[in-house]
Amino acid sequence: MKALPAPFAVIDSPVSDYQLAFSAILDKLLSDHGPVAVSKVREVCGEEHGVDASAGWTDNDIMMRDLLTVRPVNSLRMGRMRPSHSSSHTGETKRFISIYVLGFVNGYEYVELFLASARIGCPFVVLNTTNSPHELCSTVARSDCKALFIVSSIGSIKADAHVYQVATTVEVGACLEQLIMLDRSPSRELFNCHRYEDFLTDGTNASISDSELKKAESHVQPSDVLNMQFTSGTTGLPKVSMLIHNNLLNDGKYVGRAIRLTQDDIVCCPPPLFHCFGLVMGFLASFTHGSTIVFPSDRFKARQTLDAVEAQKATALLGVPTMFISELEQMESQPQRITTVRTGLVAGSPVSPCLMDELRAKMNIQGMLIAYGMTETSPVAFITSLGDRMLTSLGRVLPHTAAKIVDTGGNIFAIGERGEICTTEFALQKGYYRDDIKTQEAMRLDENGVSWMHTGEEGYLDEEGYGFITGRIKDLIIRGGENLSPSESENQLLRHPAIRDACVVAVKDKIHGEVVAAFLQACSHEKKPSDKNIRDWVLQDLSPVKVPVFIFWLGHDGVDVELPKTGSGKYQKHIIHDIVNHLAETRGRTK
Repeated sequence: MKALPAPFAVIDSPVSDYQLAFSAILDKLLSDHGPVAVSKVREVCGEEHGVDASAGWTDNDIMMRDLLTVRPVNSLRMGRMRPSHSSSHTGETKRFISIYVLGFVNGYEYVELFLASARIGCPFVVLNTTNSPHELCSTVARSDCKALFIVSSIGSIKADAHVYQVATTVEVGACLEQLIMLDRSPSRELFNCHRYEDFLTDGTNASISDSELKKAESHVQPSDVLNMQFTSGTTGLPKVSMLIHNNLLNDGKYVGRAIRLTQDDIVCCPPPLFHCFGLVMGFLASFTHGSTIVFPSDRFKARQTLDAVEAQKATALLGVPTMFISELEQMESQPQRITTVRTGLVAGSPVSPCLMDELRAKMNIQGMLIAYGMTETSPVAFITSLGDRMLTSLGRVLPHTAAKIVDTGGNIFAIGERGEICTTEFALQKGYYRDDIKTQEAMRLDENGVSWMHTGEEGYLDEEGYGFITGRIKDLIIRGGENLSPSESENQLLRHPAIRDACVVAVKDKIHGEVVAAFLQACSHEKKPSDKNIRDWVLQDLSPVKVPVFIFWLGHDGVDVELPKTGSGKYQKHIIHDIVNHLAETRGRTK
C-alpha cells in the first residue's frame, strides 16, 4: 500500500489480511465452526406473506451454514445463469443478477440469492423497493440485469403494475432474460414468470457439475464486483456504485468488531437490505461474526421492530435516527420494556444528544455507536467506539482507511480547518457503472497516485483523529454571498433538550438571496418551546445569520408530521426545498 499523506490512516493488521473474496471467507468460516451454524437468519411471518400474523416467527432458525452449502449451489445450477464473458463498457466480465423484492424485503430468499451470487462471482444488484414501476424499469435497464426476482406485494402495495411494466418495456427486454416470482400471483401466469421453486428445481436438474461450480468459485477475486448499489438519490438521479468483495466483507467485519459482535449476539436489523446499512452494517457484520440476525418486517414498522427485539431478545439494534424516534414514540403510546439490548448502531443523519439520552433511558442501550460514510465507501468510513467520549463526532476512521480535509484545489487543510472530507483505501468503490465522468469527478488521484473519494461533505478532523461534519457542500445556504452550513445550525438545534430531530434548509429571501429555515420535531416529554426560545438557543453559540428565520414544527400549524425521506430514511433536501419555499410564501416571515 502506498504511503498516505496526513491526516493519517489507521492500520492495525497486515495489508494481506484484508484481501478477501467470498468463496475464501466462507470456506474459512465453515471450517472454523464445523457443524455449528456460522450465523442464523430469523424472519417474521405476517399477513403480507399469506401467513396469519398470530403465527409469529418462523419455528426454526434458518442456518446460514445450510444456505452456504446446499441451496445456493442448487440455485446456480443453470446453464443460462453461468458467469458469462460478454464484456461491458466498464470491462466487467460477469453477468449481473438483480433482486427486487417487493414483499420479503428483508428475508430468507434475499440472503440466499446474495450468497449464491457471491460464491460464483456474479454481481448482485439491489433495487429500492419504494421505486415506482417506471423507476424499476429504469434501474433494471441501467444496470444491465439478466434476472429479476420480485414478489406480488409489499404490505398494501401491489406489484402488478411493476411486473406489467417490466414485462412490456422494450429497454428492459433487451437485457433481462428471466423474471422470477418469489410467491404466487396472477401476474406470474399473465406474464409467464418463473416460480422461485422451479428456478431452484431447474438448477438442481441442470448439467453443471460440482467441478464447474468449484472452478467458478476459484476464479472469484477480492477485486471483483460483488454488489451494485444505487446511491440514495437525496440530491438527484441515483448513480450505480460498483462495490467489490474486498469492500463489503471488510467493512462488515470492522463494523461488527466495533460493536463487539459474537456468536451469542442477536442483531435486530430494521434498515432495508437494498441499502448498504442493512446489507453491510446489518447482515455482513453479523455474518462475519457468526451472530444471529433478525429482520423484523417487510418494511420498517416501529411496533414490529419493538416486538421483534422483545420476542427474540435482541442484543443489538440498528437504525437511522428517524427509525429510533418512531420506536420511542411507539413506546410512549404503548409502553414496552426493552432490557436485552446492550449496543446498537445509528447512522444516516446527525444524532441529537436528546435522542441518545432517550435511548439510554427508555431502551437501556448503554453502548450506542455512530457511523458515517456513504454508499461509495461500502458504506462506513468513520465509526465511534464503545465507551467513546466523543458521541457528537463521526468517530475515527476504520482500519486500513485514511481521511483528509481539502480545499477546492485538493490542497490538504491543517487539523481543525474546514473543507471537503475525502477518504480512501479498502472500502473505496470500483467506480460508477457506465459513468466514467461521474467516477472521475468523485474519485480523484492525488500527487502520489492514491485515489480519494470526494464525499461532498464539509467537515474537519481534530488532533485525536475524530471527524466532524459541518454541512453538505451542495446544501450550503448562500446568504448575501456568505456560505452557511445547514449542519452547523442543525447540530446546535439538536443540542436543545426539547428537540428530538431537526432539518435545516435554505429558503428564498428577497434581500439576502437565501436564509435559514428549520423543521423541528419536539421531544414528547417536553413542552414545545417558543420560536423565540429556539432562536435564543441558537444565538448562544452561533452568529445571527445562522439563526432560523423560518421555524416549522412537524405536525403543527398545517405542517406534515413527516418530511420526505429516501427508502433508507434520509431527508430528501432537494424536495424539502420546494416544500419550505411554498410554506414561506404562504406564511411569511416568523418573528
